[in-house]
Amino acid sequence: MASIYDYSVPNTQGGELSLADYKGKVIMIVNTATGCGFTPHYKPMEEMYEKYHDQGFEIVDIPCNQFAGQTPGTDEEIHEFCTLKYNTQFPQMKKSEVNGENALPLYAYLKSQQGFKGFTGAMGIAMGAMLKKIDKDYKNNPDIKWNFTKFIVDRDGNVVARFEPTANMKDVEECVKSLL
Repeated sequence: MASIYDYSVPNTQGGELSLADYKGKVIMIVNTATGCGFTPHYKPMEEMYEKYHDQGFEIVDIPCNQFAGQTPGTDEEIHEFCTLKYNTQFPQMKKSEVNGENALPLYAYLKSQQGFKGFTGAMGIAMGAMLKKIDKDYKNNPDIKWNFTKFIVDRDGNVVARFEPTANMKDVEECVKSLL
């Protein structure tokens, strides 16, 4: 049976980041966008990275342009935006797909471990209404629904949580903190 550590993600230098390099660490894997209503999530993500990195917390940032074209530009332009606007210090991977036939194999694994369980809050109602127009059956498949879907992996490599973009970042932080 596959493990999270069997996967790698293309980095912006033309190589691969092997998730095996993060064995024994708590990992957040997140598909991101630079022109999305959830782009401000970069701020609390960076704060978490600074606060918990020395305790074994890593973020794998995978820019994705599959949702309303909200991640235009090259990998370099995306990186420049994130470092200038949000002072991000965690590694950013090559822009990649998370759904469909060109999706990173890692995402098939993540979705098999933690399926879609619904949106939360007022923003969740709006997201649900929007997605129903795109995919009437969106609630019943594990696909990534939008930018800033976060998967949390514990120190043993188990995918223990999936947070939709509408989730409160304080809940995401509590989950991470509980695993450190």
